Amino acid sequence: MNKPVETSAPPQAEQRPYSYERHGVTVEDPWHWIRDPKYPEVTDPDVLAYLTAENDYFAIWAKQNQPLLDQLFEEMKGRIKEDDSSVPMRDGQFLYWWAFKPGSQYRTWYRKPVDGGDDQIIFDEPVEAEGKEYFRLGAIEPSPNGKLLATLVDDNGSERFQLRIRDLATGKDIETVTEVGIGSPVWTSDSAGVVFTEVNEHWRSYRARYHRLGAAPDAAVTLYEETEELGFSVGAYKSHDKSLILISTGDNATSEVRFVSADDPSQPLTLISRRKPTREYHVDAAHGKLWILTNDDHVNFRLAEADPASPENWRTVIAGSDRVYLTGATAYRDHLAISSRVDGLDQLVLRTYAGEETRIPFKEASYTAFFFGNPEFAPDSYRVGYSSMVTPTTTYDYHPETGELEVRKVQEIPSGFDASQYATERLMITARDGAKVPVSVVYRLDFKKDGRGKLFLYGYGAYGMAVPPSFNSNRISLLDRGWACAIAHIRGGDDLGHQWFLDGKLEKRTNTFNDFVDVAMGLIADGFTKAGNIAINGRSAGGELVGAVVNTNPELFGVVVGDVPFVDVVNTMLDDTLPLTPGEWPEWGNPITDKAVFDYMRTYSPYDNVKAQDYPAMLITGGLTDPRVTYWEPAKWAAKLRATKTDHNLLLLKINMGAGHGGKSGRWEGLHEVAETYAFMLTQTGKD
Repeated sequence: MNKPVETSAPPQAEQRPYSYERHGVTVEDPWHWIRDPKYPEVTDPDVLAYLTAENDYFAIWAKQNQPLLDQLFEEMKGRIKEDDSSVPMRDGQFLYWWAFKPGSQYRTWYRKPVDGGDDQIIFDEPVEAEGKEYFRLGAIEPSPNGKLLATLVDDNGSERFQLRIRDLATGKDIETVTEVGIGSPVWTSDSAGVVFTEVNEHWRSYRARYHRLGAAPDAAVTLYEETEELGFSVGAYKSHDKSLILISTGDNATSEVRFVSADDPSQPLTLISRRKPTREYHVDAAHGKLWILTNDDHVNFRLAEADPASPENWRTVIAGSDRVYLTGATAYRDHLAISSRVDGLDQLVLRTYAGEETRIPFKEASYTAFFFGNPEFAPDSYRVGYSSMVTPTTTYDYHPETGELEVRKVQEIPSGFDASQYATERLMITARDGAKVPVSVVYRLDFKKDGRGKLFLYGYGAYGMAVPPSFNSNRISLLDRGWACAIAHIRGGDDLGHQWFLDGKLEKRTNTFNDFVDVAMGLIADGFTKAGNIAINGRSAGGELVGAVVNTNPELFGVVVGDVPFVDVVNTMLDDTLPLTPGEWPEWGNPITDKAVFDYMRTYSPYDNVKAQDYPAMLITGGLTDPRVTYWEPAKWAAKLRATKTDHNLLLLKINMGAGHGGKSGRWEGLHEVAETYAFMLTQTGKD
């Protein structure tokens, strides 16, 4: 039996009568009061007292385990190059890169002229973050003429960013354009204006605006404001040939795009094609054409072209395929850079405009690869990232003229890493309905598949977001302690194509949870571990995953870590005043209008299905300023678990009082939180 925190009783949140009725069902929620009615301000003394008590209880555990926490932190820190830097990338007449100074939590951003010259600091995050509990640089965009810099900064975790313009000659900010920006700013061709997006009081990205430098911020012109769909978010970006500014709007299933000349965004926008339910399309431009990636006639998308003068007429360039899942297309001068996934593995293809294709080769059986960077329209080479569960992240430049894959940087592990001492496998485990679920596993060569090992199993399974089988240096702290680590590529992600995503959402949501449980059972059957020796972790929607499976199959798991977990599903999806709720309905369904959705959610919502049974040891985290998963979701979940579960296993709740969805900012502060997760798993898994 896992021991509680010594010398301290766990906090017990008061239960206060509260109920409501929906679709003829009365729902009792005695911990409803933990939601401060003044949110996003949290000032209720009872709420703050409860959260403080939970944090104090967590702090006692942390103090008791400080030697292990320190050891893990130092191990993980020792694998990070303190003066790490990126490979310089050309944009216009300058090379741009970032670097960490030894000991620094944040990056410093540099540039120098392509033709030679001194390094210039253009943005120094450590200086900007000084004295702040939280700091996040959301975007950094140099102007086309290289004289100005647009930055988006969040200094409280609320994901409301200040958009500022900096004069690079003086290093001084000359304008604050908005206090509620989001996304990435887009410069006009003449470097005299920016297009940007803003969030409203409900933290919804609802409009794109155009600001001319020197004008008053409130004089910014609204280019587009979303008024038709409550759940649609607005974004802005520039085509890769720099000719167009594109304004997108959409949710998790439907999209719509407009464009305007980057020379003069004050002109009327041109609509490419009006929104159609469940149709997505993404647009780039080059050579006088629009290049459109869409799922309009195949679930795995096709690539089409269109004339900007008649943008609604789409002509197929690459047809949809049952096997090849098209995930991205960027239009360069000489090539279309096509990203796809085949049998769950990334494929990178350069396609000439005459139709000749070259696939960039990779040798490992399981890996992740992606195009990145390349702001230039006509690069000499294409920047590529690559890693696997045993191969540190490698940056390449691919030279299409010679076919050379030039190594520009290999992630350095200062404390040492010998890949030959580790092995990775890609398994296919059969789920209860016959679906074959991919699983990526890594372990040391001396790991024995005798059914007694300890296993860290990770999953996400939502929004069509695949979890790549990539390298993670933190993971070595578990592998070198004899653990295996696995990623379950469950439905709800798009690991095996867009249909894999569709088969884990809406009325098929429970496939995601079943897949995860069946993967755990399959790994037990394959000798990797046994019931009770599995630690599981999920973040955000992945927190919903671990919350659901610990209700249905608590005996399988020794530890559950739910980070900023989306667990109060029914209450959140019933509240259309919350920031994200309307935009989430295409993913989960709308229980306000549909009783069947309401009834189905109630069968799996983790908070609603906590029951009187034994649960494994649990660590739950949240952020007070989190606009995505509000702090009361993890807090209510922890409170209900404490009052309901029948075991004496350790349950900890930690609420970051000065951070949001991403946890603490800064690379070392974030690493401390990873150390806490690993220490909790190591001390609580596999105990009798």
